Amino acid sequence: MSERAEITRASLRTPQAAAIAGVVFAFLLGGALVLLRVAVPADPAEAPAWLEEPWRRTSVVVALNLVPFADLAFLWFIGVVRDRIGAEEDKFFATVFLGTGLLFVAMLFVAAAVAGALIATEAWRRPTELSTEMWRLGRSTSHQVLNIYAMRMAGAFTISTTAIGVRLRIMPRWLAIVSAVVALVLLLTVERFAWVQLLFPLWVLVLSLYLLTHQDTVRDSG
Repeated sequence: MSERAEITRASLRTPQAAAIAGVVFAFLLGGALVLLRVAVPADPAEAPAWLEEPWRRTSVVVALNLVPFADLAFLWFIGVVRDRIGAEEDKFFATVFLGTGLLFVAMLFVAAAVAGALIATEAWRRPTELSTEMWRLGRSTSHQVLNIYAMRMAGAFTISTTAIGVRLRIMPRWLAIVSAVVALVLLLTVERFAWVQLLFPLWVLVLSLYLLTHQDTVRDSG
C-alpha cells in the first residue's frame, strides 16, 4: 500500500478517534464533578465533620482519581483534532486552541492536587486538629483554580474550537450557536453557579457524538 493511501486512511480515522476520546473525557470529568458537588459541603468550615463520613470521603477520593484519566483523554482529544486540521491550520486559532487546552489540563491537575493534599493531611492528623483557616485556604485555592481559571480556559477553548470547526465546515450552524452560548456562560457565570461546570464536558460529549455520527460530512470537508 502506498504512503499516500496510508496517510488517507489515517486522516479518515481521525474524527472517530477524536470522538471516542471526547466521549471518554466527558464521562470521566462529568462524573468527577458530580461526585465533588454532591460530597463536598459549600462551607469550608464543615470539612472536619464531612471528612469523617465514609461515603463523602470515598466520593472525593474517587473523583480525584478520575481527574488524571480525564486529562489524558482530553489531551488525546486535542491531539487528534489538531491532526484533523492538518495543513489547514490557522496559526492564531491553533495557538489559542492548543494553549487554552493545555492550561485547562494543567489547572485541573493543580486543583486536584490541592484537594488531594487536604485529604492526605487529614489522614496524617485528626480532622479536629486541623485549623479552619487551613481548610479555607486549601478549599479556596482549589475552588479558585477550578471555577475561575480552569473553566474560563475551557470557555476560551470552546470558542477557538468553534471557530476552527466553522472555518473547516465540520461544525453545523446549530452546534456553533450552542458552542458560543456555552463559551459565554463558562466565561461569565461559572463562579456564581457551580453546576455550570458540567456544561463543558456536556459540550465535548455533544461535539464528539456529532463527529462520530457524521464522519462522512467531516471527511468530505477535508
